[in-house]
Amino acid sequence: MSRIQDILRKAEQDGGVHRTRGLNSPAPAGWHNDAPSTAPAAVIERPSTAVIERPAVAARPASSPQPVPTLDPRLVAAHAHTSPAAEQYRSLRTRIKSGENGTPLRTIVITSPNKGDGKSLTAANLALTMAQEFQQRVVLVDADLRRPSIHRLFGVPAAFGLSNVLTEGAAVEDALISVADHRLTILPAGPIPMHPAELLGSTAMRRLIETLRASFDRILIDMPPAAPLADVAIASALADGILVIVRAGVTKKPAIERALSGLDQRKVLGLVLNDAGESGAGYYGYDNDGYVAD
Repeated sequence: MSRIQDILRKAEQDGGVHRTRGLNSPAPAGWHNDAPSTAPAAVIERPSTAVIERPAVAARPASSPQPVPTLDPRLVAAHAHTSPAAEQYRSLRTRIKSGENGTPLRTIVITSPNKGDGKSLTAANLALTMAQEFQQRVVLVDADLRRPSIHRLFGVPAAFGLSNVLTEGAAVEDALISVADHRLTILPAGPIPMHPAELLGSTAMRRLIETLRASFDRILIDMPPAAPLADVAIASALADGILVIVRAGVTKKPAIERALSGLDQRKVLGLVLNDAGESGAGYYGYDNDGYVAD
């Protein structure tokens, strides 16, 4: 646990992106950095490596650090604080806080009816926005073990992460990445496993969430789409609340209804409407009415 606290302290003191071990793996196949050259760059630092006493446990390989790509320009909460889109994320953060009613929503699952609805981008921007609050410790977990994308949004390798913790007993401290400039910690998905749903419902997953709750004020979990898969229904037992992302003009009403039918209605906080209009510049607003009629 002390190493998690070290990560949090590092995030407050230093700039850039830091791993508890070196970021050494090559960039994922097909990934390229399309952020503008003027975007702020981050620096990877390799702290000293702690000895892992369990030989069977996977550890991140050690080699020289790679150049650090910038954050995806669509992360407006990091790049464009005064934009209308960033304001929408702040509004969503406020709506979530106002819905707590004295019971903190510390662990929030973010899903959608279908792929392409914008759930991962929403999760990343919301996490950045929550991390901007005073003294809020926020971790973003990529639990989409089928089509992970958080590592691409933050420009980090996908070779080590959640799946290593769940399947190999790797220490969660070794998989966490601190985006120190923005006071956010992320846990990438890692290699895609053979049985994602079983992993998300495992005792190891429950223990992981308990470990994170001991060190972070907010845990945002990016999950796969809810409609065709069992992953979200299984993992939502670990959550205090669930946000469902829908896309205006794309997500069909039957798909939304199917997604909601498989979730614990008591935990559904509401729907976030993506691509809601020109004023949002293609980003997000909060739809309090429930769903998009198509």
